[in-house]
Amino acid sequence: MTHLPKGLIVSCQAPINSPLDDPYIIAAMAEAAVNNGAVSVRINTPNHIKAVRAKVQVPIIGLWKQVITGSHVYITPQFHHAVAVAEAGADIIAIDATTRNRPGDEKLPDIINNIHQQLGKPVMADVDTYEAAKLAVEAGVDIVGTTLLGYTSETKSFAPPGWELLTQIIENLNIFVICEGGISSPEMAKKALELGSDAVVVGTAITGIDLLVRAYNHNIANFYGKSTI
Repeated sequence: MTHLPKGLIVSCQAPINSPLDDPYIIAAMAEAAVNNGAVSVRINTPNHIKAVRAKVQVPIIGLWKQVITGSHVYITPQFHHAVAVAEAGADIIAIDATTRNRPGDEKLPDIINNIHQQLGKPVMADVDTYEAAKLAVEAGVDIVGTTLLGYTSETKSFAPPGWELLTQIIENLNIFVICEGGISSPEMAKKALELGSDAVVVGTAITGIDLLVRAYNHNIANFYGKSTI
């Protein structure tokens, strides 16, 4: 049920306060990525997914980031968010599959089952630990990604990419595995594939103009001893 080729997946996203956070621009990023060999794109929000769907034919991994009071789960946290993502044109639904409590007390196995049965879509589990990956596979996900390593309280002392987590998943779970997070060079992407990852997601290093310019500017400011912004 995966329907996802092996290779490079480009995450085309932008900070919400950026001028790049526009459906037309996100769709252009996605089209450029596909024109240059990306086998898939990862897109946030129904509006952006819809715009990208009109421009590319490769599989879209769709998600919807939501900040909900009382829960730290924010990547497609509830089933109704998955419905909106699917209706916008996503081929695969990415969800937070950490062991944290979900909004509305929804349960991960129920969300996965509903996505399969009601939407007919494969599910990508964004995980932070091997335990979360194992539970997600047992619950029926189709793909596991190392997306949330370093972004949860349990893993805040770890910096992506999660080579050890990636290796654990590959060696112990029979599942399509994606290395996501912290891939900042072609050499790192190659290493992920050499370790056995089926695909690799690259975001900021390709599409993160805001963060990249800020990083360059920070070092330049340090050189001159003052802010350049």
